[in-house]
Amino acid sequence: MGAPMARNLLRAGFDVTVHNRTRAKEESLASAGAKRAATPAEAATEADIVVTIVSDTPDVEAVLFGDHGVAGGAKPGTLVCDMSTISPDTTRDFGARLREGSISMIDAPVSGGSEGAEKGTLTIMCGGEAADVERAQPVLDAMGSKVTHIGPLGSGQLAKAANQIMIAGYFEAVAEGLVFAIKAGLDTGKVLEAISAGMARSAVLEMRAQNMVANTYPLGFKLSLHLKDLHVALETARRNGVDLPLAEMVKEIEEKLAADHGDEDVSAIAIEARRRAGL
Repeated sequence: MGAPMARNLLRAGFDVTVHNRTRAKEESLASAGAKRAATPAEAATEADIVVTIVSDTPDVEAVLFGDHGVAGGAKPGTLVCDMSTISPDTTRDFGARLREGSISMIDAPVSGGSEGAEKGTLTIMCGGEAADVERAQPVLDAMGSKVTHIGPLGSGQLAKAANQIMIAGYFEAVAEGLVFAIKAGLDTGKVLEAISAGMARSAVLEMRAQNMVANTYPLGFKLSLHLKDLHVALETARRNGVDLPLAEMVKEIEEKLAADHGDEDVSAIAIEARRRAGL
């Protein structure tokens, strides 16, 4: 998702320096006008705002604090905007570590998948000081269509966890409803036409139902990444004394599928619903 987000920053007129741990992924961005940096530290050296988006909590730590990490190159007064989906508690710890070098941080995880990243229509959930979120606003507006300041640092990650819990239920519900319709012999096109105008309408129904009908799952958001997000959400829920049986069930389904389908879209959750129905 980082590459299309960077392209949208270039289109908005920002000076963009990019670094990816898979260096070949920088090439198309360089062709579009971005500078390339050999390390995160080099990318951060002249930056006022550093945007990070990687897969998991250890990856963020490595990019920020590892050898040649952002913290080693950023000047005092730099603002780090982490758009990854990671642990809220660790986000707060990262913020405290960065403050030791007079570097500010906001967390700004996103929802909207690769389609939203390409179109610049991501939903962005922010945690941090109000002044820091305001400072980042023009950058965030170039990548998303809805930016909301939720609260203090870590609040964006907590809101994203709530989002991923809800999405888990949506995907499973759409999968089960469509499998029911298929087994009943209904025309799924007409079923979708009917229910898309009622209370069942959702982005999942609109954007992923056809995947489930066709039993093909081209990538929008990896099942393995949603599973990672559910682990974060459920661990946070346990610490807060919250029982989430639906999210736990979906986690178990995704764990069954991850080995063979983890790199497919999260709508591949329908594979298990189809299997249970004998499809």
